[in-house]
Amino acid sequence: MTDLIVPRRFCGPPDSGNGGWTAGALAALDVADSPADHADRWPAIEVSLRRPPPLDTPMLVTADDGVTTAWADGEAVATARRATADPVTVERVDPERAAAAEAAYPGLRFHPFPTCFACGTDREPGDGLRIFPGAVAREAGAGHESDATGDLVAATWTPDGSLAEDWHAYGDDLRRASLAATWAALDCIGGWAGDLTERLMVLGRMTARVDDLPVVGEPHVVVGEGRGQDGRKTFTAATLYDADGRVVATAEHTWIAVDPASFGGQRPTA
Repeated sequence: MTDLIVPRRFCGPPDSGNGGWTAGALAALDVADSPADHADRWPAIEVSLRRPPPLDTPMLVTADDGVTTAWADGEAVATARRATADPVTVERVDPERAAAAEAAYPGLRFHPFPTCFACGTDREPGDGLRIFPGAVAREAGAGHESDATGDLVAATWTPDGSLAEDWHAYGDDLRRASLAATWAALDCIGGWAGDLTERLMVLGRMTARVDDLPVVGEPHVVVGEGRGQDGRKTFTAATLYDADGRVVATAEHTWIAVDPASFGGQRPTA
């Protein structure tokens, strides 16, 4: 058994952890004892968030029958298990189009959680990820695995040195962002693809496959895609590409609509 702590830096809502960072940190513990499983890539891991992850609080982590669980106050906060299928990749957007799309980021006009580690507009460069996705049009004939026709959003991201991981040995000398930071980069862009300005949502489940940790200081592109709704649930996906257009990691999400007051979220003004 070990502990998982979500430092306040990695918040989503003001008083709870960013869902992607928390899920990625738990996924890292799920695979930490099996290095052979991710010699070339990390397996697809499914993480379900059961309650808001507390900040700066040690959460007991247990592993039982293929499920890794983080606990706080005797209640399960999140569970991780190996996924039965890989997430389906979102089509690539070139860096120039992704950079241009950032000017149309809806969070610049209204943001329910402006201090969010991944997409918050109040976070300083080098502290938050500042991934600001804007809508992009699909290119005719663009190849992608998904048959979805929902909104497509994209943004650029260059991992900061403060995100470098320190536990996995690589054959080269490149510094790479942590698994938790990589999951965080794949998180909120899904929410914006599902339109966070339409209704407030929090991450309920995320399944991610990481082929390679992103290199610190190198530009990347993150693309998000809406994949429909069912009641309070919204389904989205995201893929992280490097500067050469190679898939670094890909994820699928299930979001749950919530009352803003319950999570310290802001409501849009008329």
